[in-house]
Amino acid sequence: MLGKPITFSIIGGGGFRAQYYLRIAQALPEQFRVSGMVVRDETKGRSMEALWQVATYRTLEQLLDKEQPDFVVLSINPSSAMDEMLELAERGVPVLAETPPAPHLDGLLGLHDRLTLQGARIQIAEQYQFHPVQEARQAIIKSGRLGSVNQVTVSISHLYHAVSLIRKMLGVQFENVSIRGMKFESDWVAGPNRSGPPTEDRLIKSERALAWLDFGDKLGIYDFTKDQHRSWTRSNHLCIRGERGEIFDNRISIQDPSCTQIQLELKRINKGEYENAEGYFLKGIMAGERWVYENPFMPARLYDDEIAIAACLQKMAVYAAGGPEFYGLPDASQDHYIGMLMEQAIRTGETVVSARQPWAEMRA
Repeated sequence: MLGKPITFSIIGGGGFRAQYYLRIAQALPEQFRVSGMVVRDETKGRSMEALWQVATYRTLEQLLDKEQPDFVVLSINPSSAMDEMLELAERGVPVLAETPPAPHLDGLLGLHDRLTLQGARIQIAEQYQFHPVQEARQAIIKSGRLGSVNQVTVSISHLYHAVSLIRKMLGVQFENVSIRGMKFESDWVAGPNRSGPPTEDRLIKSERALAWLDFGDKLGIYDFTKDQHRSWTRSNHLCIRGERGEIFDNRISIQDPSCTQIQLELKRINKGEYENAEGYFLKGIMAGERWVYENPFMPARLYDDEIAIAACLQKMAVYAAGGPEFYGLPDASQDHYIGMLMEQAIRTGETVVSARQPWAEMRA
């Protein structure tokens, strides 16, 4: 990347999510630079300074007095996010906020009234759509080889993350949806969590949540078990079905117009394996002889979630400079709203039908 690095500040206490951004900037200093952090607790702030060599401030006013970021990453609890977004919007500072943008429907409606309608420059860091394998799957969909896509099953992450993938793969905008759901409890072995690998062998209760999202002519299926995405004993999977074929995880099956059967695999190409001495990093993903994804951040040694978040940062810089949005408050609100309806359908066993919300009119 030519020119100066993308410069951003972080508001957050240096928690789990904020450290993603710090690691990305550390791995890609020619592309990203952290221009200070707001850490309210002074002791924690000094610790972050020593660990990451980044200046910390106790207030937003102090940070903006000393730093000139292209935008601010807001990595705090959703219940506190609106006040910070409002203050940043009043100062004309573009914001990349974490998911979800608000904890409940009233909060989402408040964001629409007080920020979106007022022209606030805010995007949301929903990274799953930018994972290398999801970008590769999207490339296959866009090629038209599957025909019109009408079904998708997502078993990757919870609620609004899964909804964002369902809508993305189906090409659904703000259409109403009818949702049925259920849950199933069973025992499974306790595995890794955010704190790290398991420290004792024990069985715990596992709750599997399933929901069927009927958009009329398109169907989304949600299937997720808590901590599945960190588990050593449960697999994440995704299936996309179109008129002419499907993608089932990494396998592509197509029948072309000449009635020929075509089968391909999505194959990850890593450098640094065997005798290759280029360093260890993901080069991209191929389907047959075609590259369907090339890693824009190589040769940095990032894992897929970091690559996806780096893509959010890159797209946010373009947006902050006057470019197109990539995942604004209307989309983030719609995904979280549908996610909450899924929770209701799963909890009650009743069919729940969405209502068109005000933010949908922004895309009418």
